[in-house]
Amino acid sequence: MIVSLTGTLIRKLPTEIVIDVQGVGYGLSIPLSTYEAIGDIGGTVTLLTYLHVREDILHLFGFATEEERTLFRMLTSVSGIGPKMAQGILSGVSPGELRGHLLQGNTTALTAIPGVGKKLAERLVVELREKISKQESDRSTAKDTEPHIKTEAILGLTSLGYNRLAAEKAVRQALSEMNGDTPTIETLLKKALRSIANP
Repeated sequence: MIVSLTGTLIRKLPTEIVIDVQGVGYGLSIPLSTYEAIGDIGGTVTLLTYLHVREDILHLFGFATEEERTLFRMLTSVSGIGPKMAQGILSGVSPGELRGHLLQGNTTALTAIPGVGKKLAERLVVELREKISKQESDRSTAKDTEPHIKTEAILGLTSLGYNRLAAEKAVRQALSEMNGDTPTIETLLKKALRSIANP
């Protein structure tokens, strides 16, 4: 399973890019939000990926953020929406706006996205509103618990003999590598220790 790629951007179009990873060129389909987020040709990029497997094809999709990939997976779970349509929906609206439309049941705004008719908009709301709502609730809980976990991790590092500034920097670095996931103290400490060992 290919979950991410880091390499040199050698081709860039609004819906497709090619990344050279140690001499191997990977073609990825991307939404416009990812196109706008990545840099120029010749730069180093890291994209999260989703590999769609069919009997006759392997199709790789790339995303700048975990939020985009999560929404893509949610969209493809809806009856009648394949990967290309999910890519098109994410190209027609920002991830934040899409979440908002789904939570509010705003089918009018959804039908403004190219390729989304009234019936599909209604199906999107019915099938995804509860999932989005649960995800928002989980995010809120994570935000409440993260400061406590961060403090505990810093205390853990200082008790091991590291100075507070180095500990805070290592914990910040570790949190940035979590891609929005809620860390446990153990996971955060391990990542922070690796960060200190390899500055």
